[in-house]
Amino acid sequence: MTSAPAAPAAPASPRPVRRSGALPTARARRRYLVVLTALAVLSVLVVLGNLAWDNPMPFGSAGFWRIAELRATNVVVVLVAFCQALATVAFQTITNNRIITPSIMGFESLYRVVQTGAVFFLGVAGATLVQGVWQFVLQVVLMVGFAALLYGWLLSGRYGNLQLMLLIGIVLGGGLGALSTFMQRMLTPTEFDVLTARLIGSVANADASHLAVSVPLAAVAGGTLWAGSRRLNVLALGREASLNLGVNHRRETIAVLLLISVLTAVSTSLTGPMTFFGFLVAMLAYQLADTHDHRYVFPVAWLTGIVVLGGAYFVLKNVFYAAGSVGVIIEIVGGTFFLVHLLRKGRL
Repeated sequence: MTSAPAAPAAPASPRPVRRSGALPTARARRRYLVVLTALAVLSVLVVLGNLAWDNPMPFGSAGFWRIAELRATNVVVVLVAFCQALATVAFQTITNNRIITPSIMGFESLYRVVQTGAVFFLGVAGATLVQGVWQFVLQVVLMVGFAALLYGWLLSGRYGNLQLMLLIGIVLGGGLGALSTFMQRMLTPTEFDVLTARLIGSVANADASHLAVSVPLAAVAGGTLWAGSRRLNVLALGREASLNLGVNHRRETIAVLLLISVLTAVSTSLTGPMTFFGFLVAMLAYQLADTHDHRYVFPVAWLTGIVVLGGAYFVLKNVFYAAGSVGVIIEIVGGTFFLVHLLRKGRL
């Protein structure tokens, strides 16, 4: 008796394609594109809203564009967001710490000393004497020079140590802050009121004449950082892994720190100190991008910064009529997120 023919074997199910990289799955790539597109649309709406909202002239007319030109300083949110986002993400990468920002190195304290010293020695007129283009360039040069001396001294030696550099930066920042506080105590009430407006981070502090200098500086420094995204990915692995992969860790770290100092100096000189803005933007960017690759984190961080800073400025200016309080609100929100993040993480 012959046996029945064996049933044909069921076709083997196709093996899933396995990939590696920043966005390993099609779902991750779709999610990233959706997030990036949504942030880009919101950023355009925020910028156009700051330029066109409550403009009494018909859209597209000569009068409309004339009024829009008078509001050109509002576009500084794009530049400040670019500087703060790239500087903070890169700084957190080379320090291997997600809760610190470049402000820890004393840039903002140095800015306060320059502004306070001008009013302390020259009176109310000193507040205007530090607002020109050359004065702006001098502030940037002082901040970058301060950073170059600090980095070159602490990282180029035989026993260069990044943690030691951070600690000395904190101490110097505290000393400069104490010096500015001492000078503020000696001011008259009128001089102190004038100075306070410059020491609170605000888009209203920006001067359109400074954009001709700040935009090229930010473009060169930020563009160099962006172009070196792959090197930042390697530096994020740590010193030993970077050296094994053929990267001169010390040289690359100093170069990145100098670029960060340029971006931070430009941002601080334009709008004043915003300690927690960079932290807030970097934290949200990593959550939204869902990757550690700087090629994808940088654009998300930049657009997130535009939405956060530009949106806060738009709401406070047109709803609450308190445009000068943007820095205060950013610091409160950013500080709150900082504490929540620190408590959830449970360590520095």
